[in-house]
Amino acid sequence: MTEQRPRIESYVAEHPGVHFSALADALDLANGQAQYHLHRLVKTDEVERAEFYGRTHYYPPDCPSWDRAALALARRETARDVLLVLLDGPASPSDVAARIDVARSTLEHHLDHLTTHDIVRKDRGDAGRVTLRLVHPDETRRVLETVDPSLAERFVDRFIRLVDNALDP
Repeated sequence: MTEQRPRIESYVAEHPGVHFSALADALDLANGQAQYHLHRLVKTDEVERAEFYGRTHYYPPDCPSWDRAALALARRETARDVLLVLLDGPASPSDVAARIDVARSTLEHHLDHLTTHDIVRKDRGDAGRVTLRLVHPDETRRVLETVDPSLAERFVDRFIRLVDNALDP
């Protein structure tokens, strides 16, 4: 049974910020089995655990705190789409919402998280116009190269988009 711990630790090192269910699915572990071994790995400081907006993510111990937040948020499809648009350069919220095909309220929800963790900045220019820009473009590019949202995470984000679009015509 303990042979699972090196597999889990290795998977977390290769996929920093992995969500609990994505890890369990990828390693074909039952939830209880994954919980047990992750608890042991966290207790011995071989893996670190962090909660971001209702989801538990796992990291190697040497993962910097900015990376932790950026990795967790970039695993959410809509936030990842926002970051990908902003890699092209600064843009207005309206332009970003149109390019990723989401309601402004959905965009603002994700922007709240991205700005809280110093990943995106809102600059106010002439006449109060807002421009969105990446705070650390090179680091964001590196994070995005590391992350691939799981199928489950994509379904959750798409469901949220569907509901949001139905409520905000």
